[in-house]
Amino acid sequence: MSEKIVVGRIGRPHGIRGEVTIDVRTDEPDTRFAAGTEIATDPADAGPLTIERARWHSGRLLLRFARVDDRDRAEELRGTWLVVDQDDIAPSSDPDSFHDQELIGLAVVTTDGTGIGQVAEVLHHGQDLLVVRGAGGEKLVPFVSALVPEVDVAGGRLVINPPPGLLDES
Repeated sequence: MSEKIVVGRIGRPHGIRGEVTIDVRTDEPDTRFAAGTEIATDPADAGPLTIERARWHSGRLLLRFARVDDRDRAEELRGTWLVVDQDDIAPSSDPDSFHDQELIGLAVVTTDGTGIGQVAEVLHHGQDLLVVRGAGGEKLVPFVSALVPEVDVAGGRLVINPPPGLLDES
């Protein structure tokens, strides 16, 4: 069985007819969330869900799923991850583009070789942030080339060039 890749997360209900906001985690939302598409969920017992309608509203993707007809049912789905099989996602032709799952678990070292920890999560809040957990606790590292000059997925490591203060406790 192939690994599941997160393409979105169900947010709060929008209106009273079962629409929900979606935290998009894919570069192809119009394709991935097209009407008629059946999508798996995590937890699995929440789905699969069939997309009845998709629309953009104020820069936010709204979805309506079949058999989700009211705000209460939509609220029950809040926080559910929308997932697809890894095999269903074409590899990116951009060498600087990564799926979250490729980064999670990578060892994180500084440019001088000091071990910091492992990538535990990737957050998408206006700017991509790597959550790095290690002996020094949890650190947030902006995922930008100036701070992350090297990502070696095959080698299992990610190199960071932290500016003063990024890894300090203060």
